[in-house]
Amino acid sequence: MTFTEVRVRSGVLDVSIATAGPDDGWPVVLLHGFPYDPRCFRDVAQGLAAAGARVLAPYLRGFGGTRFLSDETPRVGQQAAIGRDVLDLIDAAGLQGPILVGFDWGGRAACVAAALRRSAVGGLVALGGYSVQDIAAAAEPTDPLDESRDWYQYYFHGERGRRGLTRHRREIAEQLWREWSPTRPVDERAFALTAPSFENPDFVEVVIHSYRHRFGLAPGAAVYEADERLLAGLPAVDVPTIVLDPTEDPALHPRTRQRHEQHFTQLLDHRLVASGHNQPADAPAEVVRAVRDVHARLVG
Repeated sequence: MTFTEVRVRSGVLDVSIATAGPDDGWPVVLLHGFPYDPRCFRDVAQGLAAAGARVLAPYLRGFGGTRFLSDETPRVGQQAAIGRDVLDLIDAAGLQGPILVGFDWGGRAACVAAALRRSAVGGLVALGGYSVQDIAAAAEPTDPLDESRDWYQYYFHGERGRRGLTRHRREIAEQLWREWSPTRPVDERAFALTAPSFENPDFVEVVIHSYRHRFGLAPGAAVYEADERLLAGLPAVDVPTIVLDPTEDPALHPRTRQRHEQHFTQLLDHRLVASGHNQPADAPAEVVRAVRDVHARLVG
């Protein structure tokens, strides 16, 4: 399908949004991760639009055509910032109780938004589950194999990594696509269409800050301090939620339903999905089904 591109001034951003479906449809916000863009939701958007949804897939801060409104705004990528961006977009676009769908950064943004302002969010499809960062625990080492899979995060902690991302953003992104879906070949055409989104002038600063802040290596912006204090308590998400856990993603281990219930107080279902990290592209039918199931519960 072909998205229609629109722009919305929202909070500190001028947001570029890929849209689909009828303007009067039930609202769904699709949130991509790093290093992806809204194109990963192409098939999901088509399925939801056909079901009557109004689909909005924004480019996150630092990606694609999204721009900061002021040169003075800190180019931070901390979790509170991307969560606030979602709430600002909901308000600016006049969305009533949208269903949020996200993975990776987008999944975190969705969880944070729902945790910060439950009344703004109708429901959630959490691709990979609860992803609010426990920054206080980030200094504790994990299993060596898992540590090795996070090489890019540690690379970004130093100035050599900043220069590497500046110079090789396309190559790093393609390497991560390959590693995170080891049983599936990289869709070269999809990657070629996505890669220009990493040329955003704020991409490097936002990404570097994100991967430093989450380990306590960089301060956050003062405007998000209160939100970060709340998130430090790992608040539960109290909206109707379906969790889809990928089974082929080396970067993410599926968790039990009982574990997910610790974070989602209205967990409708927990499903294992045969996909790599990029669930919207690998298993679009499963994502569409989950969104429609959440919607059915909301209109019940």
